Amino acid sequence: MTKDEIMVFGFEEIEKRRSEIVKELETADAETIEAINAELDVLEERKNALELEVEEKRKAAEAVALGAGKKIEERKDDKKMTNLEVRNTPEYVAAYAKYIKTGKDAECRALLTEAVDGGYVPVPEFVEEAIMTAWENDEIFSRVSKTFIPGNDKVGFEVSATGASIHVEGDDEPDEETLVLGIVDVVPDYIKKWITCSDKALAVGPRALLAYLYDEIEYQIIKLAADTAVAKILAAPTTSTTSAVGVPRVSGSVDPATILQAIGLLGGNARNRVFIASGTTIAAVRGAALLANYAFDPFFGLTVIQNDTVTDGAIVGDLAGIRANLPEGGAVRFIFDELSLAEKDLVKIVGKMLAGIEVVGPKMFAVISSESES
Repeated sequence: MTKDEIMVFGFEEIEKRRSEIVKELETADAETIEAINAELDVLEERKNALELEVEEKRKAAEAVALGAGKKIEERKDDKKMTNLEVRNTPEYVAAYAKYIKTGKDAECRALLTEAVDGGYVPVPEFVEEAIMTAWENDEIFSRVSKTFIPGNDKVGFEVSATGASIHVEGDDEPDEETLVLGIVDVVPDYIKKWITCSDKALAVGPRALLAYLYDEIEYQIIKLAADTAVAKILAAPTTSTTSAVGVPRVSGSVDPATILQAIGLLGGNARNRVFIASGTTIAAVRGAALLANYAFDPFFGLTVIQNDTVTDGAIVGDLAGIRANLPEGGAVRFIFDELSLAEKDLVKIVGKMLAGIEVVGPKMFAVISSESES
């Protein structure tokens, strides 16, 4: 990345690029490391320049507060702002950042012009957009079905049922249908991620602080939510019970034959079908197809999603068969601990999201596994 490109970065872009560099260092050779060091110097130069701008603006604001400048006539506007408009103001962004740090929302509520439903004040609009982007960018969590029910969410499903029959006039009446129903209890738990930051790192403007927290912590929480959905599918019983939806297994290595078998186990309600496996497994299937000169797609049109927590085999199905209940909404809640590591000038930040995630759709998934069925 060139210096000219970096010198127009904001704080958010600088932190994002630094995170990318950390990953690049894992496989970098000596020549690449030298180039990375040069780029880090430019990133530090840009950060210092931004901090200088922030300091100059702060001093100017203090000067105005002390009487510098010319007072202009205040504009009188009787129009009342909506909550959405309030959430876009610098004052609300600053108040929300203070609420995140202290847990006290009185200033946010005082700025809002309309009553707030529920126990939480709304996030600034740019944060809400970041939350939705995090959801939409995750290929797994964006596809699961979501509810926002306080407490546990109970989802009913059909375990088994006898079919209909033809009744010929004069014959005995057909047997009554035997219907077995089950209920999946979607119990929420907190998904958490915590980091420590220096006091200096947090001494940025409120907008930059909120952007950093939601970019850094929320990404990890959404990723774990997606990994949890995958784990629930893999851990499901092979047949349904009255308290759990079954996910049938296909034994064998992952190849076009077993993928086709897995597709055959899905019901007609599994419409938006995906194939979930590790990067190694996906590459192996594609490599085998190339070597065998397959004239067709070895995944049979399934949307291929990489998830490296699938260490054995693969998942085929429709992720709408997963229910994610988010009782506190989709926003991550933060707790700031400025005391336990105060002697090191560090602040512990805990991000958490309350979520219950379970398989709720029968015949929505099948698992391919080299392990024998239990």
